[in-house]
Amino acid sequence: MRKDYQDYQEQEEQVEYDRYGNPKKKRRRRYIPVTAAKMKVFGCVTMLCYSIGVAVFQNGLLHMSDYTTTEFSDLLSSDASMMTLAGWASAFQMIGGLAVPIFAFLLVEGFRRTSSYKNYFLSLLGFAVLSEVPYDLAMSDSFWDPSSQNALFSMVICLAMLYGLRMMEEKKGFQYRLMQILLVIAGVLWCELLNLAFGLCEVLLVAVYYLLYDKRGVKVLLGCAISIMYVTAPFSGYLIWGYDGQQGWHENKYVFYLFYPVHLLVLGFIVHFLL
Repeated sequence: MRKDYQDYQEQEEQVEYDRYGNPKKKRRRRYIPVTAAKMKVFGCVTMLCYSIGVAVFQNGLLHMSDYTTTEFSDLLSSDASMMTLAGWASAFQMIGGLAVPIFAFLLVEGFRRTSSYKNYFLSLLGFAVLSEVPYDLAMSDSFWDPSSQNALFSMVICLAMLYGLRMMEEKKGFQYRLMQILLVIAGVLWCELLNLAFGLCEVLLVAVYYLLYDKRGVKVLLGCAISIMYVTAPFSGYLIWGYDGQQGWHENKYVFYLFYPVHLLVLGFIVHFLL
């Protein structure tokens, strides 16, 4: 259990006195401990909401790709039902933004805890490749769309960056701190060059969560500031703040890996064949 959480629990109650000298009890507010397993489930649920917002509402029902920005705006102003659907699409995508910092944080935790970096990297890369066709099918209603690649590729870039950051961390000197900064910049550039989903935000969040690993308050605040580009994402900072360092129940890690391509494949089938 994380030490600061344990200390907090031990000081659950605090005795104070009122103006008449009578003792009164003041119960200190607790925060709920959050395990890695709980964070994974939360991340999967919110990610599913994002995918539904884009695949079902935006692509399947609104067909936004068929209109220019001006044409779509005119359509919304003249059709109340389309406006409602657009509102639902935005709401689901905003909920999905909560998943971005969660998966960045979990990637750092996985990197620090893994017994085999090579296996971790190859597993993530394999599932990224496996997810690409389902991603294109769900997000662009086509079997191949080079304009955007799935979020697991962003995490692959982040994992490669983490390996370099760890190598530089073991060395002292200004030049090595500068090389760490350059590694982060390189990660951002690769994600932008390859059009990877959530790439910019993921790289910056992973860098902050790793480099400031032992500074819980600072990394949570900086993470919230970075993730504000997804509007609701900073609210995930509460879960990261409450993380107790425990794994939680012992699940098969491949269940969560498989969830990504499987849920995209199901949504892609719905959009491509049913809507």
